[in-house]
Amino acid sequence: MTVHTKRLTIRLSSNEEMKALIAQQDDTELIKAYGEMHDLSVAHPELRQWYAAWFIYLADKRIGDVCFKGLSSGGSVEIGYGLLPEFWGNGYATEAVMAMTEWASKQPGVKFIEAEAEDSNIASKRVLEKAGYVPTGKIGEEGPRFLWHKPADS
Repeated sequence: MTVHTKRLTIRLSSNEEMKALIAQQDDTELIKAYGEMHDLSVAHPELRQWYAAWFIYLADKRIGDVCFKGLSSGGSVEIGYGLLPEFWGNGYATEAVMAMTEWASKQPGVKFIEAEAEDSNIASKRVLEKAGYVPTGKIGEEGPRFLWHKPADS
């Protein structure tokens, strides 16, 4: 699966690429998170788009990834994202989040999309706001929660 934007190509990773992504990490939290994603991708191959990392490419350079945290029975999916620091400040994260939000919103069963951003991460909160997410007033494990609602006529 691949999603294209004006400047980016966002492609669902393979199981082998997920293993390589885990091996590249030195942060124990990321190792754990990507490991869980990989295991769920393997256990539920028909739903792997909701568990595996989606790699973000600028031309042929991988600059980051977007991930979902499963699709709940209530129609909620949570999005997460990250870019390599040298690509911050160019609108790539906003472009990727907007594209993947649009893609996810068109998938069967999706009613709304959630996200979290660390309270101190002003840039990440701004990405979510520019992508149409609104703060919920709740605090999650990583910080303030944001919500994107599927338009009623969709």
